[in-house]
Amino acid sequence: MASYIERRKFLATLLGGAAAAWPLAARAQQPAMPVIGFLRSTSADASAELVVALRRGLTEAGYVEGQNIAIEYRWAENRGERLPTLAADLVRRQCAVIIAGGAVEAHAAKVATASIPIVFATGEDPVKVGLVASLSRPGGNLTGISFYNSADLHPKQLEFLRELVPKAAVIGLLVNPAQAAAESQKRNAQVAARALGAQILVVGAGSERDFDMAFATLAQQGAGALLIAGSALFTGQRDQLVALAARFALPTIYP
Repeated sequence: MASYIERRKFLATLLGGAAAAWPLAARAQQPAMPVIGFLRSTSADASAELVVALRRGLTEAGYVEGQNIAIEYRWAENRGERLPTLAADLVRRQCAVIIAGGAVEAHAAKVATASIPIVFATGEDPVKVGLVASLSRPGGNLTGISFYNSADLHPKQLEFLRELVPKAAVIGLLVNPAQAAAESQKRNAQVAARALGAQILVVGAGSERDFDMAFATLAQQGAGALLIAGSALFTGQRDQLVALAARFALPTIYP
């Protein structure tokens, strides 16, 4: 499986090709300099390395920001309710293509436009979460990359935790309740935990403001280890989560 940055570089190169290959009739309706929309649920700081990878990939495809292509950035600042408004704004900007981050951002963009190409990268099943009709024939105006669904790895991750912390009768699971995969992540972890004779304590964090409370709850409820589920929010705020796990001396496994 390609690394996180390699996938993002591939995504950026794909975008460069998409802008070049977009039909003449559609390009005629675009501004003189093609515009790429970049929609993220996180902050600019949390996605800084993704922007670097995007620019590098575009440069490799012959596109330089400010010279022959423009990029409109929209950041929800971890406030998911802002995504529909931000997506609609990118549509008004007549973007040639929209990079819509993960599944949550892609859904917002899909609602905003049925004609502008939308490219996403997600660890969720894009068919199950309603982004595309099928993997072989996606249909519509969305395409992208789907890598391992971290929920499928939960049994093995919990097995590792059980081996490392055998006395942990309660294992915490941190999920982002705002994303569609949260319920399947819970179910998979609970089934795997029962097979190991452990109890799963599910705590939710829909923004970085919820992190302190989530870890305090884990400590109060006696969690002896923690599994963090896959989420763009958690990836963007990974430094804070690692620091909290260290502060609470909580053995943790990450996606």
